[in-house]
Amino acid sequence: MKTKAVSVVDTAGSICVPETGRNRLALPLGFSATVVQAKKRVWIDIDNSPHVPFFIPIIEELKERGHEVIVTGRDIYQVRDLLKFFDLPCTLIGSHYGRNRFLKVIGTCVRAAQLVPIVTRFRPAIALSHGSRAQVLVCKALGVPTVMMHDYEHSTKTGFISPSWTLMPDIIPYDVMSKNHTLRYPGLKEDVYVPRFRPDPSILSLLGIAEGEFVVTLRPPATEAHYHNPESETLFIGAVHFLSEKPGVRAVTLPRNAKQKEWLEKKWPELIASGKMIIPAFPVDGLNLIWASELVISGGGTMNREAAALGVPVYSIFRGKIGAVDRYLAEHGRMTLVQSVEEIERKIRLVRWNRPEKSDVSARPALNSIVNYITKILEETCPVTQ
Repeated sequence: MKTKAVSVVDTAGSICVPETGRNRLALPLGFSATVVQAKKRVWIDIDNSPHVPFFIPIIEELKERGHEVIVTGRDIYQVRDLLKFFDLPCTLIGSHYGRNRFLKVIGTCVRAAQLVPIVTRFRPAIALSHGSRAQVLVCKALGVPTVMMHDYEHSTKTGFISPSWTLMPDIIPYDVMSKNHTLRYPGLKEDVYVPRFRPDPSILSLLGIAEGEFVVTLRPPATEAHYHNPESETLFIGAVHFLSEKPGVRAVTLPRNAKQKEWLEKKWPELIASGKMIIPAFPVDGLNLIWASELVISGGGTMNREAAALGVPVYSIFRGKIGAVDRYLAEHGRMTLVQSVEEIERKIRLVRWNRPEKSDVSARPALNSIVNYITKILEETCPVTQ
């Protein structure tokens, strides 16, 4: 599947940078503003699979407010499939460079170089991502202000480069980041797109699951992430054994990439053959699968928080450094942290959750807050003169 870049008119104009005269958003010092056209371009770089549904409402809201949006992405995990699933036009540049930190650094530099033509052609007023180091690197070199979002404070280090602003949930303690250029929004990252969710009951039949069967969504840990702890793999194996011994349980298992899918198929061929473990042969709407499940067991952050945002019972087998968001959810009974194989049997409750007739569609302020910040930064850094 080939995705196309968002169509924009390449009119003349200068790249805007933060100015020193206005500091209401803690603008970095040493920059001056350049006058541009009223309609400003925002460049969004999608760096991982969860960022696809996350950025869709932001893109739509920015366009509603009159801005042009350019979208690029990294061909990693399920990014390509999700772009196609959600019909989001995007130019894919670069891929995954493995778990080795040296290769990650080299890969980031290579991808940054590959992104240079995008920046020089479309001349964005500001660049936005949820952790794209390559975007920050190329923008730093070309003088484009950047907003990098985070929801896991232990992955915020960008080495020798830093974004112009960092935007994160207000659940994360303020002192974990530089206070001068840190902005905070209410709620969770998942609150940006979860309110748009509408359940589709056909998901189970598409997976070959009969109505009334006990469904568990199972997600392996991110074994190639730099923050991965091998204990997560031990807990995942323990969770599979636990579920396999329970009659009537169907574990819909979502591998992160082809390599992980191959590992699952080699390790548990009998479970797959019997239908106890189901590996979808097509991209699935993660929110819809979570909603149709009785519980979620996951070694990754986003799916855990999506379940918590939907009110679905969720058990985290993530064994890296626990972030502030997960601690908050655990303390408020919205997520259960499983920290040892012994806790699997003791903590995981295979009971049906009290699913409401429809999902909570109440407005949550995260989306509006994020877009307001971006709009304000554009106003502060790129003033328009008559």
